[in-house]
Amino acid sequence: MEQVDTRKSPISGEAALAVARDVDEIWVARGKTAVHVDLKTSRPPRAELLALLLGPTGALRAPTLRVGRTLLVGFNAEAYTKTLK
Repeated sequence: MEQVDTRKSPISGEAALAVARDVDEIWVARGKTAVHVDLKTSRPPRAELLALLLGPTGALRAPTLRVGRTLLVGFNAEAYTKTLK
């Protein structure tokens, strides 16, 4: 398992897209809800995907966790529960 402290080495732009390259689904926390993107059925445009992955600083949102072929961006208890069963 690889762990990166993004406070010391921020991940942005193409590097953030690379994090999502080999996943089938992405769960993105938005406040108390989570947005689910199923990349097996459709791939959003680059700008839309970046908007989901990047925070206000322009770097990958934290926490970001990859579990198998699922990417969790931000913290949402429901998404974590579904993914980490």
